[in-house]
Amino acid sequence: MQLSERIKTIDWTALKTILFVGLIVRLIAAIFAEGYSMHDDHFLVIEAAGSWADGFDYNAWLPWNKPAGSAPEGHSFTYVGLNYLFFSGLKSIGIADPKTLMLLNRLVHAVFSLLVIRFGYLITEKLSNKKTASYVGWVLALLWAMPFLSVRNLVEVVSIPFLMWAVWLTLQENRKWALFYAGLLIGVAISFRYQIAIYAVGLGIYYIIRLEWRKLFLMTAGSLVMFVLTQGVVDYFIWGYPFAEFKGYVVYNMNEGTRYMKNANYFMYFYVLFGFLLFPLGILALIAYFKSARKYLVLFIPTFVFLLFHTIFPNRQERFILTIFPLVIVLVFLGIEQLRTRKFWNGFWKVSWIAFWILNIPLFCIVTVMPSKKSRVNTMYALYGKTHGDEHILIEATGETNPEMMPFFYSGKWQYKVLERWSTDTINPASFYTVEPQDYIFFFGQKNLDQRIDTFKVFYPKMHLEAQIEPGFVDKFLHGINPRNSNSYVEIWKTEANESSKSSKEFKKNEDQ
Repeated sequence: MQLSERIKTIDWTALKTILFVGLIVRLIAAIFAEGYSMHDDHFLVIEAAGSWADGFDYNAWLPWNKPAGSAPEGHSFTYVGLNYLFFSGLKSIGIADPKTLMLLNRLVHAVFSLLVIRFGYLITEKLSNKKTASYVGWVLALLWAMPFLSVRNLVEVVSIPFLMWAVWLTLQENRKWALFYAGLLIGVAISFRYQIAIYAVGLGIYYIIRLEWRKLFLMTAGSLVMFVLTQGVVDYFIWGYPFAEFKGYVVYNMNEGTRYMKNANYFMYFYVLFGFLLFPLGILALIAYFKSARKYLVLFIPTFVFLLFHTIFPNRQERFILTIFPLVIVLVFLGIEQLRTRKFWNGFWKVSWIAFWILNIPLFCIVTVMPSKKSRVNTMYALYGKTHGDEHILIEATGETNPEMMPFFYSGKWQYKVLERWSTDTINPASFYTVEPQDYIFFFGQKNLDQRIDTFKVFYPKMHLEAQIEPGFVDKFLHGINPRNSNSYVEIWKTEANESSKSSKEFKKNEDQ
């Protein structure tokens, strides 16, 4: 069947409905689910890009800001660079408020993520039928975590649309250059997230098994062309030689990556992939995923190679596996279609599908509008337009297990001098604060809060409360069940440090008492 004929058979009405609903919920997430989910989606993307847009290099990644002889650290500039261009463009037309910048950023990601739903539906419909494709489309649109993740800056997630588009092209048997274009898209995805090269290896293994050398050549050629352009050429202009960051990434993981999480559970990624589908559908999904293997090797081999590699490699973090999650969903429902030919599995499927929506809907309603790291974001945003950017800030977190890095992006300034105090023994206040008085003190947590404030009022008698920052409702809940989660209440106090009237000796005496 020709592609034009195949396109005519697609149920565009059903797909448009799913995409419309998916867009609405993602726009809601973009508006309400502010903040960031993990360290990497903010500090390795937004802080870097935002600082570059302001003429500063927050992470000191650029060679001209590094000590002589320093090597690249292994951070691809592709996605960070796109965010830099985005922020620079908005600031050039007068849009500079950090929260407005991030709202627009999330809106762009919300729209872009619709490609995951679109190609997930199309891939499934091509390999199976419209009904199974609808199942996949609705799950990708309304799964409890998907809208929230879709508006984040996780490279593991932002790279998915390119990968899904590439997979769709690999299925276009009658398009002469489809595999080359698929390779180009895979190359883009790899430039976002280097580990996607493992998926490309898995796809290459499939073509080798099938002895489809022309397909292997076209896919490889396309991937190499794009990888050379995004990593070779870009790094040559920045570092003076090609593939500098990729080399740095490989060296880092060979030397340091194997030291991470050596005792992590080898089944962790299975829990993530199939746990997302809740109980009992997650159990059926695990069985269905392997059931799909024989009939759909073109999808199964690359996803399984990707899963196997990340399972074996010692550095295991949940986010690493998110890249293949939509493709696993496709395979799961293709496998369920095969299982349902038997009476037992068909009954299990019906119960699981009903239970899934009963559990998914309340989770979806909560997570879709869930702000993340709200107290840290709003603490720094409280300084926006009020500071020069070189102030001294003390994070007083003796009421916490451990303080976290603060997102400077939301203050619009980059050169604060930050000191962390999470134990009364961490710093000797008598010797330090006299030399470098603090301009602001952030009191994290409410444990012994009045006592901690009174301690510093001895040294800063004119300090006053600037703002009280409440955590988000989910952050507050997580902090309640696990105090190590430091997304807690924060008070910002301005010290008026230049008017301090107490000597370090007197402060030390009070501290000892």
